[in-house]
Amino acid sequence: MTLIKSISGIRGTIGGRAGEGLTPLDIVKFTSAFGTWAVKKAGLKKIVVGRDARISGSMVNNLVIGSLQGLGIDVIDLGLSTTPTVEVAVPGEKAAGGIIITASHNPKQWNALKLLNADGEFISDADGKEVLQIAEDSDFNYADVNDLGKVTVDDTWMQKHIDAILALPLVDVKAIQKANFSVVIDCVNSTGGIFVPALLDALGVKTVHPLYCEPDGKFPHNPEPLPENLTELSREVVAKKAQLGIAVDPDVDRLCFVAEDGSMFGEEYTLVAVADYVLKHAKGNTVSNLSSTRALRDVTEAAGCTYEAAAVGEVNVVNKMKETNAIIGGEGNGGVIYPELHYGRDALVGIALFLTHLAKFGKSVSRLRATYPGYFISKNKITLTPEMDIDVLLQKVEEKYKRQPHSTIDGLKIEFDKEWVHLRRSNTEPIIRIYSEGNSETVANNLANKIIADIKEILQIS
Repeated sequence: MTLIKSISGIRGTIGGRAGEGLTPLDIVKFTSAFGTWAVKKAGLKKIVVGRDARISGSMVNNLVIGSLQGLGIDVIDLGLSTTPTVEVAVPGEKAAGGIIITASHNPKQWNALKLLNADGEFISDADGKEVLQIAEDSDFNYADVNDLGKVTVDDTWMQKHIDAILALPLVDVKAIQKANFSVVIDCVNSTGGIFVPALLDALGVKTVHPLYCEPDGKFPHNPEPLPENLTELSREVVAKKAQLGIAVDPDVDRLCFVAEDGSMFGEEYTLVAVADYVLKHAKGNTVSNLSSTRALRDVTEAAGCTYEAAAVGEVNVVNKMKETNAIIGGEGNGGVIYPELHYGRDALVGIALFLTHLAKFGKSVSRLRATYPGYFISKNKITLTPEMDIDVLLQKVEEKYKRQPHSTIDGLKIEFDKEWVHLRRSNTEPIIRIYSEGNSETVANNLANKIIADIKEILQIS
C-alpha cells in the first residue's frame, strides 16, 4: 500500500493500514486539516467538492463531505465533475477552497485529494506545508451539533463551465459547426464521458463516436493518455473515417489528439498547437515546464513573443505565467492553461481552442502537425542508491557542461543548440529522471546515453 503526502495534496492506494494507504482515517485526517486551513486562510466556511468516476470515488466523497460538515463548513457538492470544473466553481461560489477527489492518470487502485485555494488554484508550497503540519498535529476542532455544515448538491457547473468556454473570443462555434467534424472520443470510462460529449454538442460537433464514455470508473486500459494506451482509439478513428480522435485522462485536465490516419498528434504538441492558434490572434508570452518540448519556444519566438520555462509542476508553471503575464501556458503532458478562463490545466478549453484552430486551418490534423517543428523526447531514469549524493552529482555534471546554457531551477537542464537534457530527482521514487530532446529519436537517445555515461563515470570517480 502507498500513501504520498505532498504540498499539493494527498494520494495513495485504497486500503491497508492507516498511514500506509489512503484509508478512511487518512481521508478524514487530511480533509480536516485542509478544511481547518482553508477557513483560517480565507475567512469563509464553504468548500467545493467534486470527483472523477473511479470506483472508490463515492466512498472517499462521503468521508470528505462528512469531515467538512463536522468542522462546521458548508459544502457545495458537484458530484461527478472534472478538475478544471471544480477550479472554475471555487471562485464562482466564493468558497474558501476546493477538494478534487481524483488520482488523475493513476490506475484504479489509486485515489487522491487535490487541494485548491480560494482562487481555484493549487495551494502553494508554503500553504501545503501548513496543511501537512495541521494534519500531523491533529490541530482541528469539530463543531457542535448546532453548527454542523450544510451540503448543497449542485450539478449546474458543467454547463456554467461550458458556457464560459463558449464565451471566449477565440472560440469560434460557427467555424467549428461549418467544419462538420467527425470525432472519436476516448474518455476512459470517467467523467470525460459526461463532459466531453456535452462540450462537443455545444460546439456544434454533430458526429461523435464515443469510446469508453460510461462513467463507471472501470478503466479499459491504463488511463494515462499516452500513445501505447490509445491503440484502440487510433484504430477506431481510421475505422470510422473520422477527422480526429480525442483522449482525456480521468479528471479531464490532460488532452491529446489522434490524426485522421490513426497517427498520434503527440501530447507534447497539444499545448504547441493551441498556443500557435492563440498567438496568431494575440501577442503575449508563453510558459511551459523545463521537461516540455522546445517546439513551444520555437512557435512563440516565430510569433515575435517570449517564452519562459518553469520548474516542473502545475503550480510552478502558473506562478511563472503570472510573473511573466503569459497569455497561454501549460505542460507537455497535454496540459493547457488558458488564463483568460482560469489558471489550471483544462482539457475542455483545449478542445474548444484546438477545434477552432483546426477549422480555420482547413486541412487535416496530420497536415497541421506537419507545420510544427519535429522533435522527439527520450525519457530515461537512473535508480538512486542510499549512498548516492544527488546534489553533488548534479553539481559535477553542471561543472562538466558549464560552458553550455543551463538552468538549475529544477534539477539541471543543459541546452545544446536546439537539443537539451533535463536531470531531476523524482518526488515519488528513488530515481533521477533524465529527459532529452532532439530532432529525431536517435539524436535524443544518443544525448541521453551520453549524459548517463557521464553520470556513471562521475559515480565511479566519487
